Amino acid sequence: MSSILLKTNFKVRKSRDGTVRIAFVGKGGSGKTTLSALFIRELARLGRPVVAIDADINQHLGAALGLGEEELDGLTPMSAVLPEIKEHLRGSNPRIASAEQMVKTTPPGSGSRLVRFDAASPLDSLCTLPLSGELAGARLMVTGAFAEQDLGVSCYHSKVGAAELYLNHLVDGPGQYCVLDMTAGADAFASGLFTRFDVTFLVVEPTRKSVSVYRQYTDYAAEYGISVRVVGNKVVDAEDVSFLDAEVGNALVGWMGDSRYVRALDRGQRPEFSTFEPAGRELLAAMLAEVDGSVRDNDRMTSLAHLFHTKNALAWANRAAGTDVALQIDPGYVSPLV
Repeated sequence: MSSILLKTNFKVRKSRDGTVRIAFVGKGGSGKTTLSALFIRELARLGRPVVAIDADINQHLGAALGLGEEELDGLTPMSAVLPEIKEHLRGSNPRIASAEQMVKTTPPGSGSRLVRFDAASPLDSLCTLPLSGELAGARLMVTGAFAEQDLGVSCYHSKVGAAELYLNHLVDGPGQYCVLDMTAGADAFASGLFTRFDVTFLVVEPTRKSVSVYRQYTDYAAEYGISVRVVGNKVVDAEDVSFLDAEVGNALVGWMGDSRYVRALDRGQRPEFSTFEPAGRELLAAMLAEVDGSVRDNDRMTSLAHLFHTKNALAWANRAAGTDVALQIDPGYVSPLV
């Protein structure tokens, strides 16, 4: 294995264009942002439209995609325009009296405005950066970094809530992809956002600490019927592979070791994606096969959205909004998600 920098043990199935929302999670420092960026690059290379959302507290996805500070400075964080996002999404929904009564888990209902992948939206000019070059066809959104004024006052999930609202109101069709780089570790379970995905990739290093996060995450996810696929990272030798095989079994899609291409990106260089190692492309192909082979259960996704909205209403949202936000659930509304 010494001559192979990246490796996959997953036999690629014939893929199809799917409607897929993909989350990348994992222990802090595991490389989930790097894998997120590589996967986004692969989707762009294949000409597949993708919305990339940086929902991690460290906000490094833009840099991992090769964007410079000057490019990112012009991108308004979703959290900075959250009132405007709420007002737009609320539309004429009679169950929501004002944008102030909307919370991160508020589901769409009759009269709500939805965000469509293939149609212009006011949100595009508010908080979306269209990418170019090798990333043409991709759009970047960021939830925003944890600012000094937030210290001791609020938690980061107040910012991630913008992404949750966006996904609740997103209408995505065949061959359209939404990729989120999530918060580290089991912290992703602090909101209902983890239930908004068709595929969840958990990046795991061949260490006991990283595997412990895997066990914690999968235990939580299983409670809500959410399957998790594992991508190994920082694999050095066959012993690392054996360790991952033993610990995660069939959940392991493949693994990645050292990459000159990734190291160049980490140094701030902008190598062409064509220079990414061939074995790394095999890994991305295996991941894409997982993604395109997924089937969305709309009823289950809607049921979980309502469940977590009710949980949040009872826990804190009713007090914050000054009303019973559980009444925002429109039982007769059928979302046009496909």
